[in-house]
Amino acid sequence: MNPHKSNTRILTMLVGVVVVMGALAWAAVPFYNWFCKVTGYGGTTNVSLTASDTVLDEMVRVRFDANVDDNMGWTFRPMQREMKIRIGENAMAFYEAINTTDKPITGTASYNVAPETAGYFFNKIECFCFTEQTLQPGERVEMPVSFFVDPELVDDRDAGRIRDITLSYTFHLTDPPAPPKQAVLDAGTVPSVN
Repeated sequence: MNPHKSNTRILTMLVGVVVVMGALAWAAVPFYNWFCKVTGYGGTTNVSLTASDTVLDEMVRVRFDANVDDNMGWTFRPMQREMKIRIGENAMAFYEAINTTDKPITGTASYNVAPETAGYFFNKIECFCFTEQTLQPGERVEMPVSFFVDPELVDDRDAGRIRDITLSYTFHLTDPPAPPKQAVLDAGTVPSVN
């Protein structure tokens, strides 16, 4: 066998392995996010378009937690520490954020639910975490989250005894949103037509 052909074949195989590994690494994050949303794994919550149509007499206590990146320049806190609601009841909680800097700052909130098995049954209808939030210098906002705990929780083998749930948010610094295309055109110079 020709050693040059053998080396070329080995090199081609190694390049192929690197390409496949790169593709798998690239796909891992979206696949993991999808998996967490479908299963509630890692405390990921569900999103619902409507409130629950069943409300049970059983109660659940929801605690609220807030965190912020060190370099964010915001203070961020829940406006209530906990709520007791009936399972299936639609509830609304509020968080407060204040930009303590002298410049506009944009942030995105990541979230999770503890214990993790409760994530599959925790449904958000509306949440500030669905979009980026931009606060101007010194601006203070109250941000709502509308949610319910799915009544199917009580019949679940793993989560059926859970009656204490913690909803936790962490704000992370993100790039500000790009200005609309028309605003960019308006700010630039328009060539004159003679």
